[in-house]
Amino acid sequence: MSRFIYPTMKKRLILASLMALCSTTFAQNYDEVLGQEGSSNAINTAVTFLMIAPDSRAGAMGDAGVATTPDAYSQAWNSSKLAFAEKPYGLAITYVPWLRQLINDMNLAYLSGFVNMDKNQTVGASLRYFTMGNVNFTDNSGNSLGSYSPHEFALDASYNRRLTDNFSLGLAGRFILSNLTGGQAGEGAEATQSGKTFAIDINGYYTDKIKLGEYAGSWAAGFNISNLGPKLGYTADEKNFIPTNLRIGGSMTIEIDRYNKFMAAVDINKLLVPTPPRYYQDSTDEEGNRVIYKGKSNNVGVIAGALQSFNDAPDGFKEELHEFSYSIGGEYVYADQFAVRAGYFHENKTKGNRKYFTAGVGLKMNVLGLDFSYLIPAGNFSTSPLRNTWRFSLTMDFENLKQ
Repeated sequence: MSRFIYPTMKKRLILASLMALCSTTFAQNYDEVLGQEGSSNAINTAVTFLMIAPDSRAGAMGDAGVATTPDAYSQAWNSSKLAFAEKPYGLAITYVPWLRQLINDMNLAYLSGFVNMDKNQTVGASLRYFTMGNVNFTDNSGNSLGSYSPHEFALDASYNRRLTDNFSLGLAGRFILSNLTGGQAGEGAEATQSGKTFAIDINGYYTDKIKLGEYAGSWAAGFNISNLGPKLGYTADEKNFIPTNLRIGGSMTIEIDRYNKFMAAVDINKLLVPTPPRYYQDSTDEEGNRVIYKGKSNNVGVIAGALQSFNDAPDGFKEELHEFSYSIGGEYVYADQFAVRAGYFHENKTKGNRKYFTAGVGLKMNVLGLDFSYLIPAGNFSTSPLRNTWRFSLTMDFENLKQ
């Protein structure tokens, strides 16, 4: 059970946000007054649970999924892949205990499915629910103000269409709700509210067959601009960017024979959110705003912020390159029934410093499919909040069930 004392609303919201971390800054804190070149300057957003890998397959492949072969989890990574799904419909559910080294009752649940309307059109839907366990609220004197279970969820639906034999486009709409405080207010602070907003995903997928010597196979490329939508706030005066993200990647699958198949995949991520600038110490303008030393103001709109995110880093082009994260994964499948997966995720130390290896297995039976993944932090394993992170996923093959 989680417990904290809050003297102000700001501190309570900061702690609640930290509890929800997935793009967490594990590097040293950034000194936003001048700072030093190469120091930590991570980009912070609201509802970061949207960036947690929700399924065991991608979770075992270093969080690579934008161009992998279609499955029931495609809604989370690139919904346009669903237009190439071999099955007429599918359903999957995942359970992820999250940051159990910090909080013992925080977890993510994910439910997704799709239906092929015809050979060119597919619709998909998913529900992502994130709970942070039970939190005891107290005042400055330690008196109990009751308890609450902070939670967030996202409900989305997609329409995906195959435009050619090799290319498809997808569009997804998403409603997002974040309730971190249950409407309570700190001393001297205004009451909070549930944060609500909506967002869209725009994505595409291209795949074609290849021949490598005597082996047949296929390759694919995909992109996904996800969570593009208005800011979200918990008070009337303050709004925060949601994690608008650009993901691009590719994959290659080689069929050794009718039983053995290998796939390799690579994803590249870039948050389309403004980078925090650096400020002069103890300096404000006539309106009381802090004076920027390097970088650009991040008090901009969503579209302007997405465009600005490519050229606003205080340390210039070098820091812009640091804002890209990378996922590399591989999968071996035997007889379309048994899979072994592994991967690696890398994020620059100044932008979050998440680095970890992943591994997992999958088993496909007539109706049910079971997938499991495990995360192994790189570096100092004993101090990483991500250590011992595992995911368990279940898929259902309704076509075989019907037969």
